[in-house]
Amino acid sequence: MFETLGSLTASPWIYAVVAVSVVLDVFLPVLPSGVLVITAAAAAAAAGAAGPVPVAVPAQVPDILALLVIATTSSVLGDMAAFRLARRGGARLDRAIARSRRLTRAQERLGTALARGGGALVVIARFAPAGRSVVSLGAGKTHRKVMEFLPWSVLAGMAWAGYSVALGYFGTQWLGATWLGTAVSVIALFAAGALAAFVIRRPLPTAAPAA
Repeated sequence: MFETLGSLTASPWIYAVVAVSVVLDVFLPVLPSGVLVITAAAAAAAAGAAGPVPVAVPAQVPDILALLVIATTSSVLGDMAAFRLARRGGARLDRAIARSRRLTRAQERLGTALARGGGALVVIARFAPAGRSVVSLGAGKTHRKVMEFLPWSVLAGMAWAGYSVALGYFGTQWLGATWLGTAVSVIALFAAGALAAFVIRRPLPTAAPAA
């Protein structure tokens, strides 16, 4: 792993690459931003990792706190960019959302959830494949207030960045600076995404009728 990505993880450019990837994957969910954050965190932990097989470690590795702050901030910036774009609207965007059952359903669910104070849906969706895109665009399209969406976006970014960084860092600390630690961490990230996708697909509980 370090032979392939060593030049990038040992360079300050790793922060810019992480930031751009995390911002843009709200529009391009195929970007492997989570895997990139895990890999950078694994590089940060490599110097102190104790593994059975010696692995060449770059002389310079990313700062774990800086990585956490950049991943969180970039996540929020990307969310707000999608939110603003959808809020501003436009005929082309309206048609694209109308053609997508996922986006249409997300608008309805998100509006109901935020109205009930259930913005935790925003946090959960951050882990699901394309969930961040659906929720950010849905919140903007339904013209939710910024202060209804922004605090949950910040919390979602912190949760996602913290989880991804912790996976890469502690996976390397516990399993050593080898491909195994990163592979296990990436599997754990995908497992969290699958669980989040299952949760957000479940129907919201209906409110009990007033007596």
